[in-house]
Amino acid sequence: MSTRIDDRFAALAAEGRAALVTFVMAGDPDPATSLALVKALPAAGADVIEVGMPFTDPMADGPAIQAAGLRALKAGMTLKKTLKLVADFRAGDDKTPIVLMGYYNPIYVYGVPRFLVDARAAGVDGLIVVDLPPEEDQELCIPARDAGLNFIRLATPTTDDKRLPKVLENTSGFVYYVSLTGITGAALADYAGVSAAVRRIKGHTDLPIAVGFGVKNAENAAEIARNADGVVVGSALVEALKASLGPDNRATDKSVEAVIALVSSIAGGVRGAQRSPAPAKNGGALSWLTRLWA
Repeated sequence: MSTRIDDRFAALAAEGRAALVTFVMAGDPDPATSLALVKALPAAGADVIEVGMPFTDPMADGPAIQAAGLRALKAGMTLKKTLKLVADFRAGDDKTPIVLMGYYNPIYVYGVPRFLVDARAAGVDGLIVVDLPPEEDQELCIPARDAGLNFIRLATPTTDDKRLPKVLENTSGFVYYVSLTGITGAALADYAGVSAAVRRIKGHTDLPIAVGFGVKNAENAAEIARNADGVVVGSALVEALKASLGPDNRATDKSVEAVIALVSSIAGGVRGAQRSPAPAKNGGALSWLTRLWA
């Protein structure tokens, strides 16, 4: 049975273009503004929406997303309220895929069985949990799959051909390729290296490959969209939101608009990209990649 994520990537492949995957932090800078922003993203060009689950110790994230999570927590955001945000979004949009992204601790505290039931009921389509390796798939990945949710894995410039099959074993929806080593918001990736990595990963899987980390503008997005099935942008959107805030990190009447303007611009880059021919699946080696992110 296909999910909204499967259907969206299939539809975009038929159109001959990449997906724009946007990340925003749930509850940043407050729950109401966050919901308004998420609701506005599809019309601005977001094809898939990643919603961050605020957490106090986001070890894979850079300063911008760390600060966003802290603003959300200060505003009273919780995992339960994050699921309500998704449910409120779903009341007006039954098509756009929603992926929750974050860390295992809040889910563990919530309780995995309860979380999966509530996530499905809210309208969540997939999960990215960056600190659960494939060796712990029984903890959340397989139960999520059995509940009808995609479990999306990260691969990095250090994931080798020995490790990659384990990474892909229970992955579904798409593969999130982290285009550089480091934290979110770091320097822009090397396009030639990203292109080579995408081609090689595609030698091992039929899943779509979405590339993130380092995408700041329409030009960056267009370069990535030439070869990848999806372009992920997060830190740039979080930074645009931060720049719009007033004293005490309060939302202003420009907050949603600031993020939406950037999304619209980046969406134009994705849609205008000249696509390279898709490589055939051939089982090619990924000898220069040596380990999984998580």
